[in-house]
Amino acid sequence: MTGITIALSKGRIFDDTAPLLKAAGVIALDNPETSRKLILATNRADVRLIIVRAADVPTYVQYGAADMGIAGKDVLIEHGGTGLYQPLNLNIACCRMMVAVHDDFDYESAVRQGARLRVATKYLHTAREHFAAKGMHVDLIKLYGSMELAPLVGLADAIVDLVSSGDTLRANHLKAVEEIMSVSARLVINQAALKLKRHTIQPMLEAFSAAVKQL
Repeated sequence: MTGITIALSKGRIFDDTAPLLKAAGVIALDNPETSRKLILATNRADVRLIIVRAADVPTYVQYGAADMGIAGKDVLIEHGGTGLYQPLNLNIACCRMMVAVHDDFDYESAVRQGARLRVATKYLHTAREHFAAKGMHVDLIKLYGSMELAPLVGLADAIVDLVSSGDTLRANHLKAVEEIMSVSARLVINQAALKLKRHTIQPMLEAFSAAVKQL
């Protein structure tokens, strides 16, 4: 295909991206929440959207299956960002990467005493870097979801996960004790596509940039 393929994930990122796409003159003809299609046509014959898991967006863009994509900073750090041009922080899908523990766990004391903690997360690279910088020894346990359950059943002392409102933590008797970083979605572009399809990508990049300034 000589046009542009944009990789997106369902949910918050797709919803938050829709106004930016509209500003660039692109409107999806189907809603991914109600459609079973994984390739969505748009009002522009030269632009299509593909719907993939959030964690897979950088991979599709890296290998050229998509020319552009939108992925959270958390996902890009775990991926490593190889072969990707990251020109724009879109300031959407904003949240924080946090360390959280059970309400009755004394995290500060554990850190002071040099305790070896078990930490459940799907963000292994981020967690490893964070605790290494603090000089802490941790055993990382890879989970793919329901992080909040890990401290409740004794699987882990702490979790590293994205926190938005904090409601889920509170509902499960957990508390955030440390912020690792703020997270928002980034525009990523395949480096080869940027050269070969610049005449199409550059105007879209400029439209995104202008729309972000209006947010």
